[in-house]
Amino acid sequence: MPQTVKGVIALGKGAPVELTDIVIPDPGPGEAVVKVEACGVCHTDLHYREGGINDDFPFLLGHEAAGTVEAVGEGVTEVAPGDFVILNWRAVCGQCRACLKGKPWYCFATHNAKQKMTLTDGTELSPALGIGAFVEKTLVAAGQCTKVDREASAAAVGLLGCGVMAGFGAAVNTGGVSRGDSIAVIGCGGVGNAAIQGAKVVGATTIIAVDVDDRKLEAAKTFGATHTVNGAREDVVERVRELTGGHGADVVVEAVGRPETYEQAFYARDLAGTVVLVGVPTPDKQVTLPMIEIFGRGGALKSSWYGDCLPSRDFPMLVDLYRQGRFDLDAFVSERIGIGDVEAAFAKMHAGEVLRSVVIMEG
Repeated sequence: MPQTVKGVIALGKGAPVELTDIVIPDPGPGEAVVKVEACGVCHTDLHYREGGINDDFPFLLGHEAAGTVEAVGEGVTEVAPGDFVILNWRAVCGQCRACLKGKPWYCFATHNAKQKMTLTDGTELSPALGIGAFVEKTLVAAGQCTKVDREASAAAVGLLGCGVMAGFGAAVNTGGVSRGDSIAVIGCGGVGNAAIQGAKVVGATTIIAVDVDDRKLEAAKTFGATHTVNGAREDVVERVRELTGGHGADVVVEAVGRPETYEQAFYARDLAGTVVLVGVPTPDKQVTLPMIEIFGRGGALKSSWYGDCLPSRDFPMLVDLYRQGRFDLDAFVSERIGIGDVEAAFAKMHAGEVLRSVVIMEG
């Protein structure tokens, strides 16, 4: 029968979030109920609260999570009760043209749970990225659950559900960074630092962190940056070229989502180099580039959706690297907080005081 649990919702644009009762239905065909153990506080959740994604309020916030499968619906074979899972927001369909071409990370028909979670008065909730994990238990499509090793820390590996995977994948999956390459990463928050650490793991030798905050640049060194550039005081394009023999970086990851930083990324890459946009721009942002430069510089201009990840492939691999001590997920966890502290965590995140606050569920 349906369960009533505590969860964090956004009722209206810009309004402080509220902790309230949420009704979770029994899982239907293809669905699973997951007991959430930990959920990171991501910028995307703040975008939802601010109305920057859409206006389908009220939202059940939270999506960067790990927990234990409590129950599954009819026909579910991917996971079973008791499995420790990371939640993902792109459950692939296996049947669309991308999946049939062998590129399921581009799946054009990803899906979520069909049933709705509600308030106690029956008001339907819109779960953030189809997950809604600032809640003691959540209802998702079974394909949104990826089973991983139970020994892993939920607070750490849950971050693979969004920001860390987006950054690692932007560098490694989308950008194709490899041993001996040079990479510049513009924007050194959680996503940018994941790109930096990913580049280190695969053997990049010149890893340039770019930001306007010296605190973030110092932190980037701990993730593997070999050089830093403060864009508030230095010419980013000039400095990246200086640090790469005058040529520019093989790959530049833009993790901000602004026209001015994208232009820096475009000109800071080597000829035939690659620009990867993983920072999420607002709908009003536009960029203008000379077509002769786009033609003459060659290479590739790419965007990265979720780090072009395939959760069933990438999550277990990254958890293994974490357990081997080769990919430090714990370093992304700035603080552990309670479910009632999300609004304060938004303020810290907006001020650049944390990489990730992680909500730890009691019990």
